[in-house]
Amino acid sequence: MRTKKVAIVTAASRGIGAGCARELAARGYAVSLMARSPDILNLANELGGIATQGSIANPQDLQRLVETTLARFGRIDAAINSFGDPPRPDLLSISDEMWQENFEMLFLSVVRIARLVTEPMRQAGGGAIVNISASDSHEPALGTPFSGTLRAAMEGFTKLYAKRYKSDKIRMISVAPFFVADSMEELEGWNVPTDLMFGRPATYAEFAKTVAFLLSDDAKFVTGTTLKVDEAYSAAI
Repeated sequence: MRTKKVAIVTAASRGIGAGCARELAARGYAVSLMARSPDILNLANELGGIATQGSIANPQDLQRLVETTLARFGRIDAAINSFGDPPRPDLLSISDEMWQENFEMLFLSVVRIARLVTEPMRQAGGGAIVNISASDSHEPALGTPFSGTLRAAMEGFTKLYAKRYKSDKIRMISVAPFFVADSMEELEGWNVPTDLMFGRPATYAEFAKTVAFLLSDDAKFVTGTTLKVDEAYSAAI
């Protein structure tokens, strides 16, 4: 009997992370979930997985996540680095502490997860890591200062990691959505265009199917790039 594939998903108590966790569980993955909210315990129980309550900005919590996953399942095949929405302050009002906090969340957490899961993936014969970015990562907007700076750095790391570990059959991809929500009410306060392709944003379940594809063998030649899932919103080709 084939061993079940195992996936780690961070920021998985709600939103994109929870949508990805549900999609992977439905596809037969054993899921190891992490979030600060205690709701993560209920979702893990619902999906037959395990949960670690903690912060992606805390290296000890990430270490605990990976150690707990290996202790329970013995392998790691996939990781999804999902994040909560960073704040949207005016540019020069951002303190050093806030820059550092978001750097830890949006960039260093990806580096730290990569350090922790690469050897288990190599031992498993390969694996894939998907980083959740945003459609403005290469087109900085004043309304979302952290995406245009820190997520751009994250996507640079994605390329470097993919080059370094492709011989080990370990892939890293970033995926950059526009708006993702199950209802327009969730997007209150955002400048949502009126010409969305289907008259609404992609749902969490719909977006999760793209992430699951990138983790699958059907995407085994896709690595080191950023896939825009943004209705052609961004200007970059």
